[in-house]
Amino acid sequence: MNRVALESTVISHGLPYPDNLELAREMERIVRRRGAVPATVGIIHGEPIAGLSPRQIERLATADAPKVSRRDLPVVVARELDGATTVAATMWIAHRAGIELFATGGIGGVHRSRAPGLSADVSADLQELAQTPVIVVCAGAKALLDLPATLEYLETHGVTVIGYGVEEFPAFYSRSSGLPVDLCCNSPQEVADIWRAKQGLELPGGLLVAVPVPAEDEIPTAQIEPFIEQALNDAHVAGLRSAEVTPYLLKRIAELTGARSIRSNLALLRNNANVAAAIAVALAQRSEE
Repeated sequence: MNRVALESTVISHGLPYPDNLELAREMERIVRRRGAVPATVGIIHGEPIAGLSPRQIERLATADAPKVSRRDLPVVVARELDGATTVAATMWIAHRAGIELFATGGIGGVHRSRAPGLSADVSADLQELAQTPVIVVCAGAKALLDLPATLEYLETHGVTVIGYGVEEFPAFYSRSSGLPVDLCCNSPQEVADIWRAKQGLELPGGLLVAVPVPAEDEIPTAQIEPFIEQALNDAHVAGLRSAEVTPYLLKRIAELTGARSIRSNLALLRNNANVAAAIAVALAQRSEE
């Protein structure tokens, strides 16, 4: 079935209510319009669900649901809690449900180190990509990360990075990072063929499809980088670590850019859902041939 998984962290931790609920509904509408089936992923009363109902989505949009990565799944399930799934947890639940496609905003990665001699925090998203067979469609890694180190990690762990219509890795708000992707694909069918070949070779892990933010919604690197640096310094001064860092940085960057970064984020989320749905349809067609 041509299903597309959608994460719920963006619902519970991305935008205030009711904007978050409208975004969740819009993402599902975009997937349906392209001929695919949306499956928003989350945890309700300790049950991991790939395909939340409208009422369940509204529940996560209005409740104070914790952010759940792979390591948190046993705790949330055992305690029968609600939870909003990150990229890593969404991939795991999607694969468990037989879903091959997942659309998100930007993946996590290797954080920029603020102190010499200290190792940088590495997102669980990267290891999940290395081991869980799901195609992840995103706008690259979040620009506040160490992008060269993130790509190096993916290469080391055998994750192929595809630029969708581009030769350079997108940098979330910006269309280009100056860093090359492994290859460029110009159609959903090309991505579907590579995925089926990977499966035929029985190679582990996922596939990363990096789609640049629409040109009219881009914030060029030269413009966004000073705000990222300021936000990183603010987070360092505040002593934030691990899971606290990314939500703080995204909120701080939005404050510094006058919400321009939020508009860019929303645009890339919509665009990624559209591309993921097209790939899902192509995969279904390949399966029928």
